[in-house]
Amino acid sequence: MSSIPERLAALRREMKARGIDLYVVPTADYHGSEYVGEHFKARQFITGFTGSAGTAVITADEAGLWTDGRYFLQAEAQLQGSGVTLYRMAEEGVPTLQEFLAEKLPEKGCIGFDGRTVSGAEGRAYRKLAEEKKGRLCVDEDLVGLIWKDRPPLPAGKVWRYGVEVAGKSTAEKLAAVRGEMAKQGADRHILTSLYDIAWLLNIRGSDIAFVPVALSYLAVTKEECLWFVQRSAVPEEIAADLASCGVSLRPYDGVYAYVKTVGAGEKVWMDTGSANYRLCSTLPEGAVLLDRANPSAAMKAVKNEAELKATRSAHLKDAVVMCKFLYWLKTNIGKVPMTEISVSDHLAELASRQPGFLDLSFGTICGYGPHGAIIHYGATPESDVPLQPEGLLLVDSGRHYLEGTTDITRTVALGPVTAAMKADFTRVARANLNLMFARFLYGCSGMNLDILAREPFWEAALDYKHGTGHGVGHVLNVHEGPNGFRWRRSPDRSEHAVLEEGMITSDEPGVYREGEYGIRLENEILCRKGEKNEYGQFMYFENLTFVPFDLEVIDPAQMDRSEIRKLNAFHAQVYEKVSPWLEAEEAAWLKEATRPI
Repeated sequence: MSSIPERLAALRREMKARGIDLYVVPTADYHGSEYVGEHFKARQFITGFTGSAGTAVITADEAGLWTDGRYFLQAEAQLQGSGVTLYRMAEEGVPTLQEFLAEKLPEKGCIGFDGRTVSGAEGRAYRKLAEEKKGRLCVDEDLVGLIWKDRPPLPAGKVWRYGVEVAGKSTAEKLAAVRGEMAKQGADRHILTSLYDIAWLLNIRGSDIAFVPVALSYLAVTKEECLWFVQRSAVPEEIAADLASCGVSLRPYDGVYAYVKTVGAGEKVWMDTGSANYRLCSTLPEGAVLLDRANPSAAMKAVKNEAELKATRSAHLKDAVVMCKFLYWLKTNIGKVPMTEISVSDHLAELASRQPGFLDLSFGTICGYGPHGAIIHYGATPESDVPLQPEGLLLVDSGRHYLEGTTDITRTVALGPVTAAMKADFTRVARANLNLMFARFLYGCSGMNLDILAREPFWEAALDYKHGTGHGVGHVLNVHEGPNGFRWRRSPDRSEHAVLEEGMITSDEPGVYREGEYGIRLENEILCRKGEKNEYGQFMYFENLTFVPFDLEVIDPAQMDRSEIRKLNAFHAQVYEKVSPWLEAEEAAWLKEATRPI
């Protein structure tokens, strides 16, 4: 296998042959997906960085990687000796990707990228940069693909039908709702590229991305027809027939580009250029009218219906049983049987697989012991895997897809003696989590309004964490789903400023990360609900969905006020009440002690 410097040299030869001065390699497939299949990991191939977020830029004599605070430690380690410089996004004095491109692009220069892997909005920004220098774009070739000789093939996993009994609404009902929104906007056609939205709309699931049950495809909806551009081999005949009865016709996957060219002058096309790729957007005929706004299905699927909520409560109870069995096993066996980060992760996955309706993990488990817990999105490898000892802290961030719903939970646990500093940090994280879990607020608030509730215990001590406090969660789809979330800083590529609606599920996951020492994060999923309505307005609250205890061995009650202690005790009482009937006697006895009032 070639080294990263050799790959960069090969890419630069291709760039030079085409007169490209800067080549951009994002972490992306053709659909704007957060996680991508093996075929699309071009940025990983060209830099060696394996994190799920980041963009590389290669020039004739430089290479840079831009990634966010979740990955600073990981990227720093993985880029050593590669010839790729790490640019820490949002850090003081660090140029943004756009600033770097503007500075490095020569007059009449050329910016290159695979137009299928860059969004329409981002591509327009690159085009503007090039035009300001009287330059050009080169977007019709995948240069990394030219040098990646053993590239994995395009995935085409079998599609399966997601039943209306757990989806809550039929494909026909969902299409009617989308067409209703199109009519309001005067849209003649709606072109959909988001794999999550397509799966939700058609009530199908697939297997083309690890941990994300979606299928590579595009969708075009008009008043009369619905065209699904998909790899035909991926769709069983009975599903094709079922969709045909709902007015959905199948077309070849790559046929979407020719379809876009058929749009007539004056036709209004609804397409979200934040996710639709640049080549697709730029293929739209000049006379067409682009309605550039969020897909209507994004808001629809974020608000879970009653069938989905009933199902997801069941999934979370199953998951709580899995996690409590896991924590009991961990606590009673640490120091007695050999354990490593990977073996512990494997045991957790095996426990989950025993549950009825278990489908898959919802992301790769983050299991970090000691200093590895400070790497926010750490992924243990055979090279980094370490044995666990009966001391210190273990952070486990894991999630699963069940037929009924998707879970995401983080627990940090003491494996033995812990320090006073660890207790102080853990207690701060627990206070932050509980502050948000028990929030009461007026309708109209967004996650940007509420993020301070979780950060206040940190900011009062001049501390912070370099990630959002929470993200929306999909229903047997992507574990990170917009438009809801908790985040104090507005970001151009995120929409966490959306109003929190009843039925939205969001994670609550503050943390502390001490580089080289330990990390602590506690994560629950919380469901937005309507509360009292009076002369002041509609009040809202959160229903907790995650019933797994916080480790009392690392809680210092002296650092909590009476209100915070009441919240913790109330949460733990719920945990014991809901989960203990599903445990073996010795496990239930452990849980009773683990949820004792303080």
